[in-house]
Amino acid sequence: MPRALPFTAPNLLAPMEGVTEPCFRDLVLARNPPTALGGAFTEFARVVQVPLPRRALREHLGPRRWPAPVGLQLMGSEPGLMAESARRAGEVGAPLVDLNFGCPAKGALRTCAGSALLREPRKVEELVRACAEALPDRPVTAKIRAGYEDDLLLEDLARAAEAGGAAMLTVHCRTRAEGYQRRSTGAASRARPRASPSRSAATAACACTPTSNGCGARRAAATRWSGAPRSATPGSSVAARWTPPTRLCSCSSTPTRSRPRAAAGRTARRAA
Repeated sequence: MPRALPFTAPNLLAPMEGVTEPCFRDLVLARNPPTALGGAFTEFARVVQVPLPRRALREHLGPRRWPAPVGLQLMGSEPGLMAESARRAGEVGAPLVDLNFGCPAKGALRTCAGSALLREPRKVEELVRACAEALPDRPVTAKIRAGYEDDLLLEDLARAAEAGGAAMLTVHCRTRAEGYQRRSTGAASRARPRASPSRSAATAACACTPTSNGCGARRAAATRWSGAPRSATPGSSVAARWTPPTRLCSCSSTPTRSRPRAAAGRTARRAA
């Protein structure tokens, strides 16, 4: 049975590589009370050949503790190593562990980790179950993308995470192929013919539409899967498992424009 989530409010700071390191998290958490920001996540900690040492896990969590919980995110593909790393994360004080199945980086794909696992729902279930069993007193959550090349396995992936014991599922609206594009190419909106109410809810919550403030996914890129029993039949009971979208986003920040033409023009004027 998944453990209760420790978040203090619906809004969460998503895990982002190169962004949510301890200094940045401290700044955000210091400026947002736990009634406004319910929690945060670390950058992913990569598990490759051996379980991560406790020292590395402490560094990811940082020295400070806040009223809002900070979950520690792990990324790997070997269940035994991931389970032991999750157990150690609990020992060093992580209030929950999040599993990364969304990273589209080439390094992750080469080691069959991150979004490479979006093609293997059974592997996702195996990894979630291994970590949940290794950490029985704390919740284990998972983050996925809409799919690898398309979203045809989205519901299968959600059910796999649920069956493995995930207490929450975060869905990045883009596929692995879409990477961090500002505007979705539409691959994530093509549903399989037998669309169900739960898939409709997922598609609506994960629509990424540019706004004046940047990517609309900043407010609706992630949807939580609440973990109802797998035996639930299709229909209203399945649709009820999708909870309102959390206000977090793992998309890249609005890109700044490069100015090679302007620079070239200035050089030409100086030369003239």
